[in-house]
Amino acid sequence: MDLVEVIPRRLHMLRFPIGQAYLWCDGDDPARSALTLIDAGNAGAAPEIEGAVRSLGLDPGRLERIVLTHCHRDHVGAAGELAARWGAEVLAHRLDAPVVRGDRPVPEPVLLDWEIPLYAHGLTAPVAPPTRVDRELEDGDVLDFGGGARVVHCPGHTDGSIGVHLPGHGVLFTGDCVAGVGQVMLGVFNVDRAAAVASFRRLAALEPEVACFGHGDPLVRDTAAVLRAAADGAALRADPA
Repeated sequence: MDLVEVIPRRLHMLRFPIGQAYLWCDGDDPARSALTLIDAGNAGAAPEIEGAVRSLGLDPGRLERIVLTHCHRDHVGAAGELAARWGAEVLAHRLDAPVVRGDRPVPEPVLLDWEIPLYAHGLTAPVAPPTRVDRELEDGDVLDFGGGARVVHCPGHTDGSIGVHLPGHGVLFTGDCVAGVGQVMLGVFNVDRAAAVASFRRLAALEPEVACFGHGDPLVRDTAAVLRAAADGAALRADPA
């Protein structure tokens, strides 16, 4: 796992062999700083995540919440173990929560031809165990971190995919609705491609200064313009007329 600083003392990316998570820190005193994870990496990654938190001089016992952007294995995997270790609350959108809990199967995406080998590779990540969800989220909910983090429902990748927007810091977590691998683009493996494109445009309209993707490097320069252009391009490809 790689640990990458995005915003000094505030935001770090935890990159796994497949996918990534983000650690947000509220406060300047490491011993008292409240921590939030956006996604949780793959099953078995809890010790690495704990080690990364400690390497930053932070206390894993201050982990207050784990916000899941959607129900896929590379985002949910370690959430249950981390929550059990440190008493963190697990949050997910109402429509994906039954999948996270193991009450419903993971939805099958509608794959484009070029996505098929990528999807097969993604399935090499360990299957996520059934994981409790303590709070089911809805569009517009405001969470108590980052000065007020707003939940943005962005269906298409999965029915219950969300973005998390921190308007006070200009930061947007897109989950897998948007990807930044090589270029900023619509995320892959969508259950409803048209809905995913509409969600991409909704996220781009937020005009963040920093965009953090489920896959790929965070975008920290010309972010609003790059997101808007990529979203418009995805919309044109979806409706060439």
